Amino acid sequence: MKLHNVRFFLLPFSILLLLSLTGCWSSKEIENRGFTAGIAMDKGQESALEKRLRKQGGGYRKKNLLTSTYQFINPQSTGMKNKEGNSPSKSYINISETGDSIHQMTGELSLRTNRSMFSPHLKVIVISADLARTYSLHQLLDQYLRDNEIRLSCLVLISKGQASKTLTLKEVDEMPAFRLLEIVNNRSKTTRILPPMSLAKLVGKMQAGTSFLLQNVISANEEEKFAGAAIIEGKTKKLRGFLNEMELDGLTWLTGAGKGGVVKSFDNKTGQPIVYEIKSMKSKITPHIAKNNISFDVKIESEGRLSESWVTSGTSSENKSLKMKEEIFEKEVSRLVKQTLKKIQIEYRTDVAGFGNQLRIEHPRVWEKIKKDWDKRFSKVPIKYSVKLTITDYGE
Repeated sequence: MKLHNVRFFLLPFSILLLLSLTGCWSSKEIENRGFTAGIAMDKGQESALEKRLRKQGGGYRKKNLLTSTYQFINPQSTGMKNKEGNSPSKSYINISETGDSIHQMTGELSLRTNRSMFSPHLKVIVISADLARTYSLHQLLDQYLRDNEIRLSCLVLISKGQASKTLTLKEVDEMPAFRLLEIVNNRSKTTRILPPMSLAKLVGKMQAGTSFLLQNVISANEEEKFAGAAIIEGKTKKLRGFLNEMELDGLTWLTGAGKGGVVKSFDNKTGQPIVYEIKSMKSKITPHIAKNNISFDVKIESEGRLSESWVTSGTSSENKSLKMKEEIFEKEVSRLVKQTLKKIQIEYRTDVAGFGNQLRIEHPRVWEKIKKDWDKRFSKVPIKYSVKLTITDYGE
């Protein structure tokens, strides 16, 4: 083949090769991506900035039903003072938008920032109690469940206070949304953290129509804390009320869902603190059917260690001493369980401990007849419980 023919033959392939090297022609710089780490939802209240923009003609047709605060990762965060001695920039940027359509509100952000919203890395959605009492979770989360960009592993939390405040921290080098996600991982240290509730799990809960719990998170002085749980009513999908930290403690014992934690009580003779560290925990809920009457027995068992004792007299390893301490701890757990049952049965009349689910499993025909009014019936169902704690190690 002659040289000029070879050149003519290779020319089209060279052009195709050049075209294949332009695969990044439509890419976006990472600095221009609005990586969304967290979203907080509060009752609608325009910020001072939004009011000023609206007065200058920057408004649109809407009702101020809710205010969403979007937390973006700040790619230009320094985390330390620069050479000029200026204060370090935070690792996140919070932007709020008020309106009546979540999808429209996210679109409005594109008019206020050069960052295009990008949410596959969204970690948490925090909903304020005021908003959750007014609208159902189905309404508030509908758009996020339809959005293919948002992963269903995103966690959902409730805030008894202002949800947007849970997305602020004093530390400049930490992301509030990431910290909330990491606190969930501390379940092995306490009985006051619920199993994580993702969007995927939440869908199943809402479809089942039964009442359930969401972790409550509060904020003060730009610090976050998990503090009890929110009760979501099965029928309405709205907030019914709250369990405080001690009541959530009791519920964890009822369900046997704890991964670890402690029980603190006081020595009968000296009044000094003694602490039981949980190594294992289990609970068995047994339903009983007698004619038209339903009742439950709950058997709670745990093994652990005597991890702390302020009692100076006597020896912790004495069998009689250990037995007395076991009884003290059992009495404390029983007190917590009793307090929790009173709250969910008498005050809120909602089954958030899984009694109905156990009835469904063991007596499906009975459940089909009563499931529509189960919460109401649950409030009058007799529940007996027993607690057995065994100290297997006393740390000496």
